[in-house]
Amino acid sequence: MFRLTPVVKNLLIINVAVFLGALLLDVYQETVHFFALYYMGSDNFRAWQFVTYMFLHGDHMHLLGNMIGLAVFGPWLEELWGSKRFLQYYLITGLGAAVLFMGVDFFEHRQMQQDVDAYLSNPSPELYVEVVQEHFARFYPNVRGLADQYYQQPENEALAGQAEQTIRQLYELVLDTPMLGASGAIFGLLMAVGLLFPHRRIMLLIPPIPMRVRIFVLLYGALEVYLLLKRVPTDNVAHMAHLGGMFVGYLLLVVWGEARNRYQ
Repeated sequence: MFRLTPVVKNLLIINVAVFLGALLLDVYQETVHFFALYYMGSDNFRAWQFVTYMFLHGDHMHLLGNMIGLAVFGPWLEELWGSKRFLQYYLITGLGAAVLFMGVDFFEHRQMQQDVDAYLSNPSPELYVEVVQEHFARFYPNVRGLADQYYQQPENEALAGQAEQTIRQLYELVLDTPMLGASGAIFGLLMAVGLLFPHRRIMLLIPPIPMRVRIFVLLYGALEVYLLLKRVPTDNVAHMAHLGGMFVGYLLLVVWGEARNRYQ
Protein backbone atom coordinates (compact mmCIF):
# COMPACT_ATOMS: atom_id res chain seq x y z
CA MET A 1 0.00 0.00 0.00
CA PHE A 2 1.09 3.59 -0.58
CA ARG A 3 2.18 5.38 2.60
CA LEU A 4 0.66 8.77 1.94
CA THR A 5 2.24 11.84 3.49
CA PRO A 6 0.21 14.97 4.42
CA VAL A 7 0.88 17.19 1.39
CA VAL A 8 0.66 14.29 -1.04
CA LYS A 9 -2.68 13.29 0.48
CA ASN A 10 -4.03 16.83 0.20
CA LEU A 11 -2.84 17.18 -3.40
CA LEU A 12 -4.57 13.92 -4.28
CA ILE A 13 -7.79 15.10 -2.65
CA ILE A 14 -7.68 18.48 -4.42
CA ASN A 15 -7.02 17.00 -7.86
CA VAL A 16 -9.71 14.35 -7.56
CA ALA A 17 -12.21 16.77 -6.00
CA VAL A 18 -11.71 19.35 -8.76
CA PHE A 19 -12.15 16.75 -11.50
CA LEU A 20 -15.19 15.01 -10.01
CA GLY A 21 -16.74 18.23 -8.73
CA ALA A 22 -16.59 19.86 -12.17
CA LEU A 23 -18.19 16.80 -13.75
CA LEU A 24 -20.90 16.33 -11.12
CA LEU A 25 -21.82 20.01 -11.12
CA ASP A 26 -21.76 20.05 -14.92
CA VAL A 27 -19.25 22.91 -15.02
CA TYR A 28 -16.28 21.06 -16.51
CA GLN A 29 -16.06 23.20 -19.66
CA GLU A 30 -16.39 26.40 -17.64
CA THR A 31 -13.69 25.20 -15.24
CA VAL A 32 -11.31 24.47 -18.11
CA HIS A 33 -12.14 27.81 -19.71
CA PHE A 34 -11.12 29.80 -16.63
CA PHE A 35 -8.37 27.68 -15.08
CA ALA A 36 -6.56 25.68 -17.80
CA LEU A 37 -3.48 27.35 -19.32
CA TYR A 38 -4.19 29.16 -22.59
CA TYR A 39 -1.63 30.65 -24.95
CA MET A 40 -0.81 34.25 -24.00
CA GLY A 41 -2.17 35.50 -27.32
CA SER A 42 -5.58 33.99 -26.62
CA ASP A 43 -8.43 36.07 -25.25
CA ASN A 44 -8.94 33.27 -22.70
CA PHE A 45 -5.49 33.64 -21.11
CA ARG A 46 -5.30 34.69 -17.46
CA ALA A 47 -2.15 34.96 -15.32
CA TRP A 48 -3.46 32.62 -12.62
CA GLN A 49 -3.64 29.78 -15.13
CA PHE A 50 0.12 29.21 -14.73
CA VAL A 51 -0.75 27.67 -11.34
CA THR A 52 -4.32 26.45 -11.67
CA TYR A 53 -3.71 24.39 -14.83
CA MET A 54 -1.87 21.75 -12.82
CA PHE A 55 -5.00 20.90 -10.82
CA LEU A 56 -7.13 20.09 -13.88
CA HIS A 57 -7.19 16.94 -16.01
CA GLY A 58 -8.58 16.03 -19.40
CA ASP A 59 -10.16 12.70 -18.47
CA HIS A 60 -10.12 10.00 -15.80
CA MET A 61 -7.10 8.19 -17.29
CA HIS A 62 -5.11 11.43 -17.39
CA LEU A 63 -6.00 12.00 -13.74
CA LEU A 64 -5.26 8.41 -12.74
CA GLY A 65 -1.83 8.34 -14.35
CA ASN A 66 -0.70 11.55 -12.68
CA MET A 67 -2.13 10.64 -9.29
CA ILE A 68 -0.40 7.25 -9.33
CA GLY A 69 2.89 9.04 -9.97
CA LEU A 70 2.18 11.48 -7.14
CA ALA A 71 1.16 8.73 -4.70
CA VAL A 72 4.18 6.53 -5.50
CA PHE A 73 6.99 9.07 -5.65
CA GLY A 74 5.68 12.04 -3.68
CA PRO A 75 5.99 10.45 -0.21
CA TRP A 76 9.67 9.63 -0.79
CA LEU A 77 10.45 13.30 -1.25
CA GLU A 78 8.08 14.65 1.40
CA GLU A 79 9.57 12.28 4.00
CA LEU A 80 13.06 13.39 2.96
CA TRP A 81 12.49 17.15 2.74
CA GLY A 82 9.48 17.78 4.92
CA SER A 83 6.10 19.06 3.80
CA LYS A 84 7.03 22.71 3.18
CA ARG A 85 9.98 22.07 0.89
CA PHE A 86 8.16 19.27 -0.92
CA LEU A 87 5.21 21.55 -1.69
CA GLN A 88 7.59 24.27 -2.86
CA TYR A 89 9.30 21.82 -5.20
CA TYR A 90 6.00 20.51 -6.56
CA LEU A 91 4.57 23.96 -7.29
CA ILE A 92 7.80 25.43 -8.67
CA THR A 93 8.35 22.55 -11.09
CA GLY A 94 4.73 22.74 -12.22
CA LEU A 95 5.00 26.50 -12.71
CA GLY A 96 8.38 26.19 -14.42
CA ALA A 97 7.05 23.55 -16.79
CA ALA A 98 4.25 25.93 -17.79
CA VAL A 99 6.62 28.86 -18.34
CA LEU A 100 8.98 26.82 -20.54
CA PHE A 101 6.06 25.35 -22.47
CA MET A 102 4.65 28.84 -23.02
CA GLY A 103 8.03 30.12 -24.19
CA VAL A 104 8.37 27.42 -26.83
CA ASP A 105 4.71 27.83 -27.72
CA PHE A 106 5.28 31.54 -28.35
CA PHE A 107 7.83 30.90 -31.09
CA GLU A 108 5.74 28.12 -32.64
CA HIS A 109 2.63 30.31 -32.68
CA ARG A 110 4.55 33.22 -34.15
CA GLN A 111 5.76 31.02 -37.01
CA MET A 112 2.26 29.64 -37.45
CA GLN A 113 0.80 33.13 -37.65
CA GLN A 114 3.39 34.18 -40.23
CA ASP A 115 2.62 31.15 -42.40
CA VAL A 116 -1.14 31.67 -42.09
CA ASP A 117 -0.76 35.35 -43.02
CA ALA A 118 1.41 34.39 -45.99
CA TYR A 119 -1.27 32.00 -47.22
CA LEU A 120 -4.11 34.49 -46.75
CA SER A 121 -2.19 37.14 -48.69
CA ASN A 122 -1.40 34.80 -51.59
CA PRO A 123 -3.62 31.68 -51.42
CA SER A 124 -3.00 28.59 -53.51
CA PRO A 125 -3.85 24.87 -53.20
CA GLU A 126 -0.18 24.00 -52.69
CA LEU A 127 0.33 26.52 -49.90
CA TYR A 128 -2.97 25.52 -48.29
CA VAL A 129 -1.84 21.91 -47.94
CA GLU A 130 1.63 22.99 -46.81
CA VAL A 131 0.29 25.19 -44.01
CA VAL A 132 -2.25 22.62 -42.84
CA GLN A 133 0.30 19.79 -42.76
CA GLU A 134 2.91 21.92 -41.01
CA HIS A 135 0.76 23.47 -38.29
CA PHE A 136 -2.57 21.62 -38.20
CA ALA A 137 -1.53 18.09 -39.19
CA ARG A 138 -3.91 16.33 -36.82
CA PHE A 139 -6.83 18.00 -38.63
CA TYR A 140 -5.63 17.19 -42.16
CA PRO A 141 -7.82 14.07 -42.55
CA ASN A 142 -10.86 16.29 -41.90
CA VAL A 143 -9.97 18.77 -44.65
CA ARG A 144 -8.38 16.44 -47.17
CA GLY A 145 -11.53 16.36 -49.30
CA LEU A 146 -11.50 20.14 -49.59
CA ALA A 147 -7.78 20.10 -50.37
CA ASP A 148 -8.29 17.59 -53.20
CA GLN A 149 -11.11 19.65 -54.72
CA TYR A 150 -9.08 22.84 -54.40
CA TYR A 151 -6.17 21.18 -56.22
CA GLN A 152 -8.46 20.17 -59.07
CA GLN A 153 -10.18 23.57 -59.30
CA PRO A 154 -7.66 26.21 -58.16
CA GLU A 155 -9.65 29.01 -59.82
CA ASN A 156 -12.89 28.11 -58.05
CA GLU A 157 -13.64 31.11 -55.81
CA ALA A 158 -16.07 29.17 -53.63
CA LEU A 159 -13.42 26.53 -52.84
CA ALA A 160 -10.82 29.22 -52.26
CA GLY A 161 -13.19 30.90 -49.82
CA GLN A 162 -13.81 27.63 -47.98
CA ALA A 163 -10.07 27.01 -47.75
CA GLU A 164 -9.48 30.49 -46.34
CA GLN A 165 -12.25 30.03 -43.79
CA THR A 166 -10.84 26.64 -42.79
CA ILE A 167 -7.37 28.08 -42.24
CA ARG A 168 -8.78 30.84 -40.04
CA GLN A 169 -10.87 28.36 -38.04
CA LEU A 170 -7.94 25.98 -37.51
CA TYR A 171 -5.74 28.85 -36.39
CA GLU A 172 -8.31 30.00 -33.84
CA LEU A 173 -8.85 26.42 -32.68
CA VAL A 174 -5.15 25.86 -32.01
CA LEU A 175 -4.83 29.28 -30.41
CA ASP A 176 -7.62 28.41 -27.98
CA THR A 177 -6.51 24.86 -27.12
CA PRO A 178 -5.39 24.95 -23.46
CA MET A 179 -2.86 22.86 -21.56
CA LEU A 180 -3.90 21.18 -18.32
CA GLY A 181 -2.70 18.50 -15.94
CA ALA A 182 -0.20 17.87 -13.15
CA SER A 183 2.26 16.16 -15.48
CA GLY A 184 4.87 18.95 -15.37
CA ALA A 185 5.06 18.69 -11.58
CA ILE A 186 4.99 14.88 -11.71
CA PHE A 187 7.94 14.82 -14.09
CA GLY A 188 9.69 17.15 -11.69
CA LEU A 189 9.17 14.49 -9.01
CA LEU A 190 10.59 11.87 -11.38
CA MET A 191 13.75 13.89 -11.85
CA ALA A 192 14.17 14.24 -8.09
CA VAL A 193 13.67 10.56 -7.24
CA GLY A 194 15.87 9.53 -10.17
CA LEU A 195 18.73 11.61 -8.78
CA LEU A 196 18.18 11.13 -5.06
CA PHE A 197 17.03 7.49 -4.97
CA PRO A 198 18.68 6.01 -8.09
CA HIS A 199 19.04 2.48 -6.75
CA ARG A 200 15.57 1.99 -5.30
CA ARG A 201 13.44 -0.48 -7.18
CA ILE A 202 9.86 -0.04 -8.31
CA MET A 203 7.44 -2.52 -9.81
CA LEU A 204 6.13 -1.46 -13.18
CA LEU A 205 2.44 -1.92 -13.89
CA ILE A 206 2.85 -2.92 -17.55
CA PRO A 207 4.83 -5.14 -17.78
CA PRO A 208 4.92 -6.13 -14.08
CA ILE A 209 8.70 -6.22 -13.69
CA PRO A 210 11.04 -4.60 -11.14
CA MET A 211 13.27 -1.76 -12.30
CA ARG A 212 15.73 0.63 -10.70
CA VAL A 213 14.34 4.13 -10.40
CA ARG A 214 17.28 5.65 -12.26
CA ILE A 215 16.70 3.39 -15.28
CA PHE A 216 12.97 4.06 -15.22
CA VAL A 217 13.48 7.84 -15.20
CA LEU A 218 16.11 7.71 -17.95
CA LEU A 219 13.88 5.60 -20.18
CA TYR A 220 10.83 7.76 -19.54
CA GLY A 221 12.79 10.94 -20.19
CA ALA A 222 14.24 9.50 -23.41
CA LEU A 223 10.75 8.53 -24.55
CA GLU A 224 9.54 12.08 -23.97
CA VAL A 225 12.41 13.50 -26.02
CA TYR A 226 11.68 11.05 -28.84
CA LEU A 227 7.97 11.86 -28.89
CA LEU A 228 8.69 15.59 -28.78
CA LEU A 229 10.98 15.37 -31.80
CA LYS A 230 8.80 12.93 -33.72
CA ARG A 231 5.75 15.23 -33.52
CA VAL A 232 3.09 12.63 -34.22
CA PRO A 233 0.04 14.52 -35.60
CA THR A 234 -2.44 12.64 -33.41
CA ASP A 235 -0.35 13.10 -30.25
CA ASN A 236 -2.06 15.71 -28.08
CA VAL A 237 0.40 15.46 -25.17
CA ALA A 238 2.49 18.45 -24.04
CA HIS A 239 5.86 16.68 -24.04
CA MET A 240 7.65 20.02 -23.74
CA ALA A 241 5.91 20.61 -20.41
CA HIS A 242 6.98 17.16 -19.19
CA LEU A 243 10.61 17.82 -20.07
CA GLY A 244 10.29 21.34 -18.69
CA GLY A 245 9.25 19.92 -15.34
CA MET A 246 12.29 17.66 -15.30
CA PHE A 247 14.61 20.51 -16.29
CA VAL A 248 13.29 22.92 -13.68
CA GLY A 249 13.40 20.14 -11.10
CA TYR A 250 17.07 19.54 -11.85
CA LEU A 251 17.88 23.25 -11.58
CA LEU A 252 16.06 23.45 -8.26
CA LEU A 253 17.98 20.47 -6.89
CA VAL A 254 21.24 22.15 -7.92
CA VAL A 255 20.24 25.41 -6.23
CA TRP A 256 19.28 23.52 -3.08
CA GLY A 257 22.55 21.59 -3.12
CA GLU A 258 20.70 18.27 -3.45
CA ALA A 259 21.75 17.21 -6.95
CA ARG A 260 24.77 15.21 -5.73
CA ASN A 261 23.11 13.61 -2.70
CA ARG A 262 22.08 9.95 -2.82
CA TYR A 263 19.70 8.16 -0.48
CA GLN A 264 18.58 4.58 -0.13
